[in-house]
Amino acid sequence: MTGDAIDALEAAIRDCELCPRRCRVDRTAGEVGACRTREHPHVASAAPHFGEEPVLVGHGGSGTIFFSGCNLDCVFCQNDDISHGTPGPAVPPDRLADLMLELEGHGCENINFVTPSHVAHAVARAVDIARRRGLAVPTVYNSGGYDAVETVARLAGLIDIYMPDFKWADDEAAATYSGAPGYPDVAAAALAEMYGQVGPLELDERRVATRGVLVRHLVMPDDLAGSRRVIDRVAEAAPGCAVNVMGQYRPAYRAREFPELVGRPEHHEVEALRGYAAERGLVRVDR
Repeated sequence: MTGDAIDALEAAIRDCELCPRRCRVDRTAGEVGACRTREHPHVASAAPHFGEEPVLVGHGGSGTIFFSGCNLDCVFCQNDDISHGTPGPAVPPDRLADLMLELEGHGCENINFVTPSHVAHAVARAVDIARRRGLAVPTVYNSGGYDAVETVARLAGLIDIYMPDFKWADDEAAATYSGAPGYPDVAAAALAEMYGQVGPLELDERRVATRGVLVRHLVMPDDLAGSRRVIDRVAEAAPGCAVNVMGQYRPAYRAREFPELVGRPEHHEVEALRGYAAERGLVRVDR
């Protein structure tokens, strides 16, 4: 079924419905939708990264492949030079597979696809090619959480670790600050599918992740994200999963156009939310 699922993902970009935006453009003909990406992904960088959660970094670092473009439009994006443009070469799946094997060869603990939602078709094909060539380390789907359930379902068997964001509990906030209508329900449905595929986070004897789900949630100023409600939705969609409640928000990109986004959350607020996540049965994982 994996081959059929990959074919279906590639077919989905001809009248694009790969992500919840369903832009209906033919990316194989050079048309672009919200993600600003044609048929092949643009790779902004591919290198070992030591700034991820320790369970991903291990000794050799996480083998991150940063994709340009994004299906979100977060006004506070800390990688706006990458997400709001298409820097880097367009890379077909066979070359993407080469990059994966090169990162494994450098000793990376995993292959970490950063912002893959709009290029899931290429990720799927590349993973299949790389595994046929001997790739043995886990694959990580590191997304903004705005993922179509059908797309995630077609990735079954190709992704070992899902690491989605769960950004918002409120539709209006999601639309205002991330340009993502319906985000809370979309993210919850995608998370449930991810959790059904790979289950809770599993670690090897070195405390390095091999499989499972790790959810990230960024705490916003003045609780704009509705963090307790986010934690509730995560606990409902993926009971007992790992979560990183992050306190490193800072105003970036266009955030200063919104007075409510200029502040930063207090440390005690973040710690209280981490405690609440534990009360809801979630497993704390920090960066």
